[in-house]
Amino acid sequence: MSTTRPSHDLSTRSVTLHGHRVTYREAGPADGQRVVLLHGMVGSSRSWMPILPQLTEHHRVLAPDLLGHGQSAKPRGDYSPGAFASGVRDLMVAVGWERASIVGHSLGGGVAMQFAYQFPHMSERLVLVGSGGLGRGVGAILKACSLPGAELVLPLVMNRRLVSLGAKLHRLVHRLPVPLPAAFDEVSPSYASLTETEARLAFVHTIRSCIDVFGQRIDASDRLYLTSRMPTLIMWGTDDPIIPVRHGKRAHELATNSQLELFEGAGHWPHYDDPEQFLDRLLAFLDHTQPSHGGAFDFRSQILEQTATAS
Repeated sequence: MSTTRPSHDLSTRSVTLHGHRVTYREAGPADGQRVVLLHGMVGSSRSWMPILPQLTEHHRVLAPDLLGHGQSAKPRGDYSPGAFASGVRDLMVAVGWERASIVGHSLGGGVAMQFAYQFPHMSERLVLVGSGGLGRGVGAILKACSLPGAELVLPLVMNRRLVSLGAKLHRLVHRLPVPLPAAFDEVSPSYASLTETEARLAFVHTIRSCIDVFGQRIDASDRLYLTSRMPTLIMWGTDDPIIPVRHGKRAHELATNSQLELFEGAGHWPHYDDPEQFLDRLLAFLDHTQPSHGGAFDFRSQILEQTATAS
């Protein structure tokens, strides 16, 4: 593992876990409230840069590149939400974290929920941002990428010549007098990374672990009652074209200990569309809710109560 760096340093460092390199950013005061940030599909810890500098002023933040993403290793292996959650647990152990509030965007939201279910004793709060795993709805492009043979088609679509052309168009678009989506600069390079064979295969395996031609295969809504003793914040852009806002509204109804924050006119990346408001609402939640101190016993009692009610 790399040596300790100053708390304000947001550059990446890495650790080897189970033989694979895991890259992450860790910053903020050593005694600050601990927060884990989990990015979305094809993203990386860089996805959180619009809020990282301010968030790390008073909070200790850990933002990994999930396996198969960013600068982390991209082995042939398990890319399911459960496997990602176990990887987050292992990284927390490696850097000496016992508990944290878990914040997840898109795919990272599904991983955050899975983490809270698998490791409740390590989870203080749960924050879901345009989260996957709450219903079938998902963008058509992601459905298409789950189809058989997608791994054969993607090399034709994401070849280096086309990506080079895309980079030139990217620079050209920046010169046009038209407003661009706030996340434009994040999404473009992220998808350009799919020119690499390992990244492309990891992307397809990740997609297929949770999406098929009919939409999302994983719906954790039936387990949201388990968050009744864990403070939960649900944040969503009202104009999200990838995962519909109705998923967030329904999750809020089912999670009895949740708050719902909607960002009018925002898309799938509300922390890019309105970073100031996003940070204000996130900090208010982190600073004014009491962390869960539950664990396996609490989950056991909730599951038994739910089972008794259903019988």
